[in-house]
Amino acid sequence: MLTRKGKYGLKALVHLAGLPEGQLAFVTDIANANNIPKKFLDGILGDLRKAGFVRSKTGKDGGYMLARAPEDIRVGHIIRVLDGPLAPIACASRTAYQRCDDCPNEKKCTVRLMMLEVRNAIATILDHRTLAEMRDLPRTERALKAAAAGR
Repeated sequence: MLTRKGKYGLKALVHLAGLPEGQLAFVTDIANANNIPKKFLDGILGDLRKAGFVRSKTGKDGGYMLARAPEDIRVGHIIRVLDGPLAPIACASRTAYQRCDDCPNEKKCTVRLMMLEVRNAIATILDHRTLAEMRDLPRTERALKAAAAGR
């Protein structure tokens, strides 16, 4: 399940992806526009800066901006940085695998096999979608509805 940290981080990055290239945004503006507690967002943006997703500028004219083009940022990578592995259980994770203590044969464990399938489905979507695509979802949805209404 996506945590609030992951959700707020995605919202903040989508906000920054919606700005003209190179434009800075104040933390307060991002927080207010996306209904995110500012203090919580400060920490999230710090994690995103350390991971190389955003750059910050201090001072009166400071703020945050994307460090790379939104077309180059994969949603799965953002979630892994903020929330950890995509797998619902550790034995199904590729990035943080841990064998279960209670499993005598993980090759036959039906829970693990199902969770591997779930992990792979999640990763297929999140690792192939970019921040730019996420930003554009409302426009894409409107275009699909308009096309369906015109039939």
